[in-house]
Amino acid sequence: MAAAAMRPLHAGATAQESKAPSNDVTGRLARYMAASRNAELPPEVILAAKHRILDTLGAIVSGAKLKPGEMAIRYVRAQGGAAEASVPTTDIRTTVVNAALAAGMFAHADETDDFEPVTKAHPGCVVVPAALSMGEREDRSGTDFIRAVVLGYDLCARVGVMLGARHFLHQRGFDTHAFGGGIGAATAAGTLAVRESTPMRHVLSYAAQQAAGLATLFRDSGHVEKAFVFAGMPARNGVTAATMVEAGMTGVGDVFDGDPSFCSAFAVDPGAAPAFDDLGTVFEITQTNIKRWSVGSPVQAVLDSLESLMSRHAFTAADITAIAVHLPETSAGVVDNRDMPSINVQHLAALMLHDRTVSFAASHDARRMADPGVLALRGKVELIRSAELARAEPARQAIVELTLADRRKLRHHTQAVRGTNTNPMTRDEVAAKAFDLMSPSLGENGAHRVVERVWELERLPSLAALGSLLQRKGK
Repeated sequence: MAAAAMRPLHAGATAQESKAPSNDVTGRLARYMAASRNAELPPEVILAAKHRILDTLGAIVSGAKLKPGEMAIRYVRAQGGAAEASVPTTDIRTTVVNAALAAGMFAHADETDDFEPVTKAHPGCVVVPAALSMGEREDRSGTDFIRAVVLGYDLCARVGVMLGARHFLHQRGFDTHAFGGGIGAATAAGTLAVRESTPMRHVLSYAAQQAAGLATLFRDSGHVEKAFVFAGMPARNGVTAATMVEAGMTGVGDVFDGDPSFCSAFAVDPGAAPAFDDLGTVFEITQTNIKRWSVGSPVQAVLDSLESLMSRHAFTAADITAIAVHLPETSAGVVDNRDMPSINVQHLAALMLHDRTVSFAASHDARRMADPGVLALRGKVELIRSAELARAEPARQAIVELTLADRRKLRHHTQAVRGTNTNPMTRDEVAAKAFDLMSPSLGENGAHRVVERVWELERLPSLAALGSLLQRKGK
């Protein structure tokens, strides 16, 4: 866990308490943003960035075919605008702002993208679309793109730490995904577009002015508004901030300091400034979780457990008489008999046992929820809400118990979910997931080319070459 992310999430202070000096947070961030353009990143950070970039590109390509993606395509096509950047999987070239909006909504059209485990931020679906769109417009290199993405992850996650994400969401009704995401997107886009160091303060100010996001989004059963708030809106807002400053607009140079400020407006604890102390030493991109399975986060451990049981024991779906799934009581409700197949734990457990794997296509096919074989297994699933697992570390654990007709009882406890920092996915696993997500839209050859291009990003002189691989003519 990153040192910044390990700090306790602040419960929030009163506005009066928040007037304390904040150690020139704005200046520190602006200088770090400027320096990051030419920073030499450690090899392990570059590799972590490639994994997250490829994983997010997979989410973008697959999400374009889902309802939020289709609506975003329809919207940006109607907007028109200067042909500055491409919209993945389409023939659309539009403004960099609209391209970032669309790609962001694609990336969080469902629950395929990565997330930061402490603040629950989703950096990839915001930062990668913003950097991809701006990098294409500015004709930046693959190395520039990597640096911008790493920076965006750092700011996205750490702003969530500074705000005190749990307090912010549960006590104040704001959604910190959009707050941290907008600033992360702005920093990524800003380093690709703005040439001088001083205006970086203004990029931060314009991003902070657009801070938005209400927890009401969780009542959106169609996931469309959620895709907008988690990803499309902050990606759009961040790119907007960068392009406005690039165009010469000036602003406040100390938005995170003094009174009033971003911090005083949102009652940020003045002790939260150390969230940024180890920038450049600890990189948040190495800490985010990649989902091995394209399903809701609480289901990841369930599928890991089932995969382990199937690999170690000989049995068929017909042999199963009972399936007990133990999940933390704090997250079980998120996936309990939901209408969407990709976040319904009973359906996904049954699907895994029936198919012996869960592909992106299968987990998003609503028709499979009526499959007789899957339904027969689903009727045997009992969801057990566990207080003990809710307290367990690391989080998101699950226990699966199978009872077989021959009276065998099989049990597996997944403690470290595959794709987390304690049990990371391999390069081949990340590539396999991305290929599964991209090949239905780009074809097998097209998906392979994207994967190979990402592994060779440092040798890519122009990001336009990656953008062209992601486009599909005539859509």
